[in-house]
Amino acid sequence: MHEPVLVIVDNDRAFAAEAADFARSRGFATHVAHSVAESERYAGMPRDLSLLDVSLPDGSGFDVIQKCALDDYGKVVFLTGEPADDAPPAPPLPASDYLSKPLGQDKLEQLLREVSIRVSRRAPLGDPQFGIVGESRAIQRLRREIAKIAPTSVPVLLTGETGTGKEIAARAIHRASGRRGPFVAVNCGAIAPDLLASQLFGHERGSFTGANTRHIGVFEQAEHGTLFLDEIAEMPPQMQVYLLRVLESGLVTRVGGHAEIAVAVRVVAATNRDPRAAIADGQLREDLYYRLAGYEIALPPLRERGDDTVLLANAFLDQLNAEHGTGRLLDARCAQALREHAWPGNVRELRSAIARAYLVAEGDAVSLYPQRGAGSVPAARGDEFVFRVGMSYAEMEKAMLLRTLAHFDGDKRATAAALGVSPRTIHNQLARLRQRAPD
Repeated sequence: MHEPVLVIVDNDRAFAAEAADFARSRGFATHVAHSVAESERYAGMPRDLSLLDVSLPDGSGFDVIQKCALDDYGKVVFLTGEPADDAPPAPPLPASDYLSKPLGQDKLEQLLREVSIRVSRRAPLGDPQFGIVGESRAIQRLRREIAKIAPTSVPVLLTGETGTGKEIAARAIHRASGRRGPFVAVNCGAIAPDLLASQLFGHERGSFTGANTRHIGVFEQAEHGTLFLDEIAEMPPQMQVYLLRVLESGLVTRVGGHAEIAVAVRVVAATNRDPRAAIADGQLREDLYYRLAGYEIALPPLRERGDDTVLLANAFLDQLNAEHGTGRLLDARCAQALREHAWPGNVRELRSAIARAYLVAEGDAVSLYPQRGAGSVPAARGDEFVFRVGMSYAEMEKAMLLRTLAHFDGDKRATAAALGVSPRTIHNQLARLRQRAPD
């Protein structure tokens, strides 16, 4: 189980230090800030518990949450010096609550225990050090490579098909590295090109329209930790030039700023494209590739992992059982079908398929029989379509995109995973289709 993460933002330095020390003694990784501005260094950091003062020198705990680049805040607790009943209503956040200060040790102990139990129920799968399920030779090799490279500061480039678990591998490298800073992840293909510089390097107040406050970029957020740059080949060429300079100099300059800021960050990058093909196509700079690929690790596709498919299916089912308080089991009769399926979306596709099978199961047995030769796991005959002789490539591409998008109820990320492309590619293709559509 990974250690739970606590973020404290409180201008009462004595309280914050005491609470942080107590949480560390209970096995929490703890990070402290004393203002909204200071908290920005943790904006992209996944956390399990946040203790936020409602009254800070430059705002409130509500402002801290608004600046977080996270979809899951964990449990959020607002701290107030006033009686909790008199506090303003908390914003609609997951598990938000008010507690009055001073916060007694017994109350803090109870809070930490509740969060620890919840984290244990959704602990990473498989190996306790790496969180990687599987016993195939390919996975054993992957663990050996991670153990060898993690303690160094060498940049790592992860390659492999979409859905093979590159972010899981990046997190494993971070955990095995012993680095004291956070793990911060950013998908270079999912951010609009005109916003990517601000996300990576930060910006100063007033540097562009809407820049009402200073923003700390992910390079600074990941100080003394690991920065994971996913889909690196989707980064615009001009941005690749600046990224190369930052990697070589160890200095960043915020958008609209002039000062160079030293950053001590270990970079792990990833791409689902063949890097050499991306270089040949002009999508990835060759000099940037050699700078990122200090050590290159290729993640194996699921179809080459044999019995790992069944191990993963059972592990995903265990997670669902823990989440919903059930005791469902995978029907042993479907194991061979799981092994033989191609799984073009790899581990991500298998996880989604198990989740769907779990939801439709009528008893304690969960069955999943992917169709042989199918690219994904069709739910019904209506998900099939036929290419006719004479169709143009453009027509086939359009049909494949729209039918796959419909299959995933408009979910562009799931569609991208099934088709083996980036979400940015899906957005671009849809934009081109809209432009071609008649008025």
